[in-house]
Amino acid sequence: MEISDGARDRSAAGAPGAQQAFVALGSNLGDREAHLAHAARELAGLDRTERVAVSSLFETDPVGGPPQGRYLNAVVELATLLSPHALLRELLAIETRAGRIRSVPDGPRILDLDLLTHGSQQLGEADLILPHPRLHERAFVLTPLVEIAAEVRHPVRDRSFAALLHEVRGREGVRPFPPRNQGASRWPSSP
Repeated sequence: MEISDGARDRSAAGAPGAQQAFVALGSNLGDREAHLAHAARELAGLDRTERVAVSSLFETDPVGGPPQGRYLNAVVELATLLSPHALLRELLAIETRAGRIRSVPDGPRILDLDLLTHGSQQLGEADLILPHPRLHERAFVLTPLVEIAAEVRHPVRDRSFAALLHEVRGREGVRPFPPRNQGASRWPSSP
C-alpha cells in the first residue's frame, strides 16, 4: 500500500482487519543487542504493519541444543494487515539479511525471530504452527511477553500469558539485561 509521498504505509493499528501479532526475538552470537535492535527496527518498517510495543531485553540461559552462550531475548507486539504466512516470510527475510544460517538444530544463532501469535489464528501447517507450539513452556519467551501483554490470552489454552508464566519452569534462568551504557543503548524503549 502506498501513501501520497511514495513511502510505504505502516499504519495498521486500528485499521479494519489489523491483527495483533507477537514476535519473539533472540540472539546469542556477536553483538546480541545490536542484532535485536536491528530486527526491531526492521519490524517497525514492515509494510502494512505497525510496531505497537517492545519489551525490555532479557538475558537467558540456552534451552536445549549443543553447549552455547547466553541469549538476549525480547518480544515485539505488532498490529499487522499481513497474513500469518506473509508475516512469517518477512521474519525469515530479516533473519537471512542478518546472516542467520540454519546448520545445527537449536544451535547458536545471530538472530531468531519466532511468530508467537497472529490474532486468534490457529494453524497446524508444515511451515507454520500458530500459536507457537512451545510458547506456553518457555520462560524466556513468556517473561518479555508478560511485560507488554500480561492479560492477553493464549489463543488455545485460553489463559493469560501472566498465568502461563506463573506455572512455567526455568524462570530463574531469565534475567533483566541492562544495556552496556544506559545513555547509548540501541534497544528501542517505545514503539
